[in-house]
Amino acid sequence: MAVPRSEYLSHVWADSIFTDRVVFVTGGAGSICSAQTRALVHLGANACIVGRNVAKTEDAAKEIAKVRKGARVIGIGGVDVRSFDSLKSAADRCATELGAIDFVIAGAAGNFISPISALSPNGFKAVIEIDTIGTFNTIKATIPHLVQSAARNPNPNPSGATGGRIVAVSATFHYTGMPLQAHVSAAKAAVDSLMASVALEYGPLGITANVVAPGAIAGTEGMERLASSALDSTQRNSGVPTGRWGTVRDIADATVFVFSDAGNYINGTNIVVDGAGWRRHGSLGVGLDPDMKYPDFLITGDISKNVKDGRKAKL
Repeated sequence: MAVPRSEYLSHVWADSIFTDRVVFVTGGAGSICSAQTRALVHLGANACIVGRNVAKTEDAAKEIAKVRKGARVIGIGGVDVRSFDSLKSAADRCATELGAIDFVIAGAAGNFISPISALSPNGFKAVIEIDTIGTFNTIKATIPHLVQSAARNPNPNPSGATGGRIVAVSATFHYTGMPLQAHVSAAKAAVDSLMASVALEYGPLGITANVVAPGAIAGTEGMERLASSALDSTQRNSGVPTGRWGTVRDIADATVFVFSDAGNYINGTNIVVDGAGWRRHGSLGVGLDPDMKYPDFLITGDISKNVKDGRKAKL
């Protein structure tokens, strides 16, 4: 049974705005990126999602394809974003089988809770490799296809069709700094910088390159790794001025906007989708239980045990 539209896409978009477009997505089986992909496919696009886990990626592709009759969604597993050759092979396969790559979402990411004192060099390197180098490799592997798409789709296009657009999924921790997130902050700051460079260097060729920066998004594995399960909903929501955590639909809608005809003049910017949460980062309490306060938890070395550890082995 297909996921209800209300869970991944608002009702303001016309169903055919992305007809015959093709989107290439890294991390496409993840909770946020699958919602982004599902929204685009619902609105007429076809898609390639890539990931390391073959079964998970292929199963996610089959589920996403259910949102629209006739949708073509290819799941390409066994792809490591740290390997340029792996990504290039996947991107070339996508363009061959679906005819083009018009949009790209660089969404593969890694995260865990750790103070610098406990963060190993390998752990820091792993996040940099997945987030930063993975984004760079995604850009390099897909940019020739995006340039071709941009050439076919002038900005603005009288028909309303768009192409040659890339979005990276980033974060907001590095805007102010965040305890226990030095590795991710460094990686995502670099991602933001990379996308700014893409906008500057490829904007003259018709490319738009932007960042979508989610805040706390409910129901995602990312927040299971960051937020203590000992916090009740009132405690969690109190850190966000809007009064709630975000949804995957919030991120999907932002992505649809920048890829659509409405986003023609948006280039080289960070679209923050977090209910103004980044302005109160100290209240978010990443990796903290209700009784843990800054800076005491750092001095005592206490970190919440009520978070999901996504690492299969010690890094």
